[in-house]
Amino acid sequence: MIKKILIANRGEIAARVIRTCKKLNIRTVAVFSEADQKAPFVALADESYLLGPPRVNESYLKADKIIQIAKEANADAIHPGYGFLSENAVFAEKCQEAGLTFIGPRGAIMKKMGSKIEARKTMQAAGVPVVPGTDGAVESADEALAIAKEIGYPIMLKASAGGGGIGMQVVESDAELTKAFASNSKRAETFFGDGAMFMEKKLENARHIEVQLLADEYGNAVHLFERECSIQRRNQKVVEEAPSPFISEMTRMKMGETAVTAAKAIGYTNAGTIEFLVDEEENFYFLEMNTRIQVEHAITEEITGLDIVEEQINIANGEALTIDQASLNINGHAIEVRIYAEDPVSFFPSPGHITTMEAPAGENVRNELAVTANYDVTPYYDPMIGKLIVTGATRAEAIEVLKSALGNYKIDGIKTNIPMLETVIDHEAFKAGNTTTAFVQKHYLPMVKTN
Repeated sequence: MIKKILIANRGEIAARVIRTCKKLNIRTVAVFSEADQKAPFVALADESYLLGPPRVNESYLKADKIIQIAKEANADAIHPGYGFLSENAVFAEKCQEAGLTFIGPRGAIMKKMGSKIEARKTMQAAGVPVVPGTDGAVESADEALAIAKEIGYPIMLKASAGGGGIGMQVVESDAELTKAFASNSKRAETFFGDGAMFMEKKLENARHIEVQLLADEYGNAVHLFERECSIQRRNQKVVEEAPSPFISEMTRMKMGETAVTAAKAIGYTNAGTIEFLVDEEENFYFLEMNTRIQVEHAITEEITGLDIVEEQINIANGEALTIDQASLNINGHAIEVRIYAEDPVSFFPSPGHITTMEAPAGENVRNELAVTANYDVTPYYDPMIGKLIVTGATRAEAIEVLKSALGNYKIDGIKTNIPMLETVIDHEAFKAGNTTTAFVQKHYLPMVKTN
């Protein structure tokens, strides 16, 4: 039985895991870099330990040191959160070898699904449709150019490892591809230790829709419906909602069943997400599988009433799922926006000192925060400083709650993307549910660049 968990992460997800642990009377251990000594999550944990200097390769990616701290603190388990080591199969295996429970799937499964190239092959074998593209790694820019002639532009150039839009870029010409191949491969190598690249045809007017899964060690698996994650900048999500305003009930059922079938086919356990691209005719194609908790898990919690972190811990404890598909229902509508410390037009990060921080409150408002007033946002990590989640009986009601909440959000001292979020949710296309992955380029950027 898990009695103490080390959270191998930082920011709002570390605080989020600690909250559920407190509810379950599980003690927590935080690890932090020198840049995060005054971060809220450090104070929330029962114990905290310094990892090292600010840079991730000297702190949050130090797998052996994290395991050493867990052993010294007498932790039973490690929760990896998202990002960093959360999808690192070697880290998961090292945890098990050290006698620590890794709160996530087995390392062998992570190896299959952590590589987007291997994941494509695995999903194809399981009968899941995939976007047309390369089935293996592209070794050079010259090879990429030859493949581009066959597939045709526009193309999505992608890093096989990692996530968060890192190493990913839309390219529309040979010149762009030549330049992007080297830079994205190098960036992926820096962040994930793997510079392998592959290519997919970019679907026009597509939607990014994902299905949340839970699976236990006894062959039971359920889906928790879908999330619409199409509004993105730099290939990273900024607005997510559940359920999707686009797909029909028939497609919803089919996507959920496909995701569950795929999870069972690979022997998946714990929480995971299968991401799809959906075209204008509601045909869906496998995009990737995230073998961890997602940033946007909160909106699924709001429409199902489940605590996904608690479910993760229960599964890691060897418990069987206490829910089945028939018992799950969608209740209302939830929307999440990511609050970034960045310029709302250029999207460049905006580190600095937060002088004022007042998050909105209310019955249908939930905040997941990584910062407080008098806190320094550093340039070392992803600029997301919080998430705002709202709910309503209907989508229209949730949008109104969100509009009010964003209007009451006050952050001074740094730039944030709140003006962008307000513009997006007030746009007629968003209100109508016309939220494709081209939304920011098609609707938002033309508005702000002419003002």
